[in-house]
Amino acid sequence: MLFNSYEFLLGFLPITAAVFFAIGSRGWVRAAIGWLVAASLFYYAWWNPIYLVLVVLSLSANFLLGLRLSASWQARQEGRPERGKQWLLFGLALNLGLLAYYKYAAFFIDNVNSVTGLGWAVPHVVLPLGISFFTFQKIAFLVDSHRGAARELRFTNFCLFVVFFPQLIAGPIVHHAEILPQFDEPRVYRPDATRWAVGLTLLAIGLFKKAIIADGVSGWASPVFHAAAEGSEPTLLSAWGGALSYSFQLYFDFSGYSDMAIGIGHLFGIALPLNFHSPYKSRSIVEFWRTWHITLSRFLRMYLYIPLGGNRHGGVRRYVNLLSTMLLGGLWHGAGWTYVIWGALHGTYLCINHAWEALGMSATSRAGRAAARALTFLAVVVGWVFFRADNPSAALAILAGMMGLNGVEIPLLYSTMLAKIGVDGSAWVTPLPGFNPLWEPPVIAGLLVAVWALPNTQEILAHYKPALDHDGLVERPTCLRWWHWRPSNTWAVLTAFVFLLSLLSLTRVTEFLYFQF
Repeated sequence: MLFNSYEFLLGFLPITAAVFFAIGSRGWVRAAIGWLVAASLFYYAWWNPIYLVLVVLSLSANFLLGLRLSASWQARQEGRPERGKQWLLFGLALNLGLLAYYKYAAFFIDNVNSVTGLGWAVPHVVLPLGISFFTFQKIAFLVDSHRGAARELRFTNFCLFVVFFPQLIAGPIVHHAEILPQFDEPRVYRPDATRWAVGLTLLAIGLFKKAIIADGVSGWASPVFHAAAEGSEPTLLSAWGGALSYSFQLYFDFSGYSDMAIGIGHLFGIALPLNFHSPYKSRSIVEFWRTWHITLSRFLRMYLYIPLGGNRHGGVRRYVNLLSTMLLGGLWHGAGWTYVIWGALHGTYLCINHAWEALGMSATSRAGRAAARALTFLAVVVGWVFFRADNPSAALAILAGMMGLNGVEIPLLYSTMLAKIGVDGSAWVTPLPGFNPLWEPPVIAGLLVAVWALPNTQEILAHYKPALDHDGLVERPTCLRWWHWRPSNTWAVLTAFVFLLSLLSLTRVTEFLYFQF
């Protein structure tokens, strides 16, 4: 069941909310939490019921391990013998083992076969939705239980922390310390008109980003990448059109999902962490990773980069840790060499960025900041080519096309326009796969202006603080501007129009791109 489906928007979500508040407003808090857990498990089982067994068993095992680790921590404080480290290693092995089997077994065996020629049978394993996201949440909970920083004695609360349906499939990766305490707040269980208005506005904006923008430009990206995977060599316009279209497809797809997840959580009184904050406005790769998939960056920093040593052991060790963290971050996104290359590329970007800052080099003038933003965007687009391509060869073919190495060809429309100014472009004319000569350039240019110049969703709704913003990325406005959201008839009509337009466009329901990770 997808956020951008009629079953979810017109059936599951309103029924779940109605029953939750009918129970919760009567003071039956435990029953309300139990209902949300049951609804979330139903939401997950809608995709593939068999994996519900896996989720329930994993929840039970991790809850018991959390209790055991908390008891071990208490024993350490009292000077009694304990085996907390062994239990933690067992928990890590359990969670990472499941993730490795479902996500990486086929990739590993396929590569062994390629190198050794052994011919091992490659298992056909269907990846459980969201396993990468809720595995990280459970790992963080176990590690912090071992440290004495987490303890949850109620099984239903723990289950809701892991499987709360707005963030279950594609994040944000929530931390127990920010979510579990919210379940004890009485306001969560009481209906609130303003809170619902804010949540529905986020839901409408996110649906528009996904259904209208992301799905709209996907038809320009996919043909180029498919052609490259089949051995074609895209030329200049086609390669740039495919790369930029995918860059905006992924941007608005992930941004739309993040808005919808936060909006749905807000409907239920649960503030989810900010996960996306205008990353294409970044003027460095460091800033990009502070604003793109924020909760993944936070997890990698807290539970991988810092335990590896962070920047505490000199510059060389710092760069090794950065590269290692980004390589694993790339592999987290998918079992494929293109993801490994993408992670290595961003790790290299970060090393260069930190070395540049260590030399005291930074853009201070307006022109310098604009150049830094453009350079960062270009570096990110190059990375997305590997991220999207089916294999490294296809990615290299598209990059070669972007550099003009595969030649320059234009559609007939452009040749006709050149002829009107006395330029003969007939020799360059050829059909370009997926390239729309009339609409593609102005739409891509318009989207670039939008992501660089317009306020984002969290800035529009900043007065109401719908998301947890631990890094203070969203500037809190001191006065109202015309684009700041407020509960008014104008905004109600505009939100209803955006929602209805998006709803009517759901003729072909497509998965969010991050569902595959």
